[in-house]
Amino acid sequence: MSFDVQALLKSGATLTDQALERLLPSPDTPPHSIHRAMRHSTFAGGKRLRPILAIEAARMIAGNHSLDHAAAELGAALEMIHTYSLIHDDLPALDNDDLRRGQPTCHVAFGEATAILAGDALQTLAFQTIGNLAIPPAATVGILQAVASAISTGVGADQPGGLPPGMIGGQVMDIEGEGQKPTAELVERIHRAKTGALITVSVVAGGLLAGASPESVARLRTFGENAGLAFQIVDDVLDMTQDSAQLGKTAGKDTAADKATWPAVFGIDESIHAASQLVADAFAALAPFGESAAPLKALATYLTTRTN
Repeated sequence: MSFDVQALLKSGATLTDQALERLLPSPDTPPHSIHRAMRHSTFAGGKRLRPILAIEAARMIAGNHSLDHAAAELGAALEMIHTYSLIHDDLPALDNDDLRRGQPTCHVAFGEATAILAGDALQTLAFQTIGNLAIPPAATVGILQAVASAISTGVGADQPGGLPPGMIGGQVMDIEGEGQKPTAELVERIHRAKTGALITVSVVAGGLLAGASPESVARLRTFGENAGLAFQIVDDVLDMTQDSAQLGKTAGKDTAADKATWPAVFGIDESIHAASQLVADAFAALAPFGESAAPLKALATYLTTRTN
């Protein structure tokens, strides 16, 4: 079975945007500035890839669309977290960018203080949204634990050595890696944490929402880890090969800042090959799900063939 991935993206984005509209305070809700800043960045035209991955994972495990309302609200929470990370990533103290999704970044439009608080507010609202999901309490707890780990620095686990670093840990490694000669090990660690962790947990959380078994969760995690790394490799390639108008953000920033990227270590051709192999590995993880995995596979393919 083949899927029209553009139709899949459009329908998933519509579900997510409807949920975001329900959950985010209106621009007329006091204090106006913070709510307008939150909405400015959230509704700036993102692809909603993380919510769509969560929705499709839930559908695959459930075998139907019966959980779409809860999955869309989970997806909205994940998009809030993603948007908060972008707001903070664009700040002068970090990547210092003035363009995101073709629009002025939050701190450019609303000032640095409001942008910081808008990111904080989106993260807080995301966890509130997950806590309010109309699902069994055990599923809520599992999702909260998984999401918190995915955006953490790698602390708080019971086992020795803690957790692998999540999104914030990856951001720190990215900052500290600027100006250093990138190695394959460093680039992979940064990419799996900074970008891959949130993509991975989107798939896992969708499965948990639908009551996935431990074995199914493990397969979803493997799929997400491979697809997430492929996504960031392609992002690195696009940063070097597309212009700002095509990307919707400032092109060439990674090279200018001496960031650790996949093409900097392996070159563009090898990077494209690596992304393709990662997608093949992601497909293999979903083999037991048969045709019901087709939407997730279509999304993974899209991650490596997009142009922005």
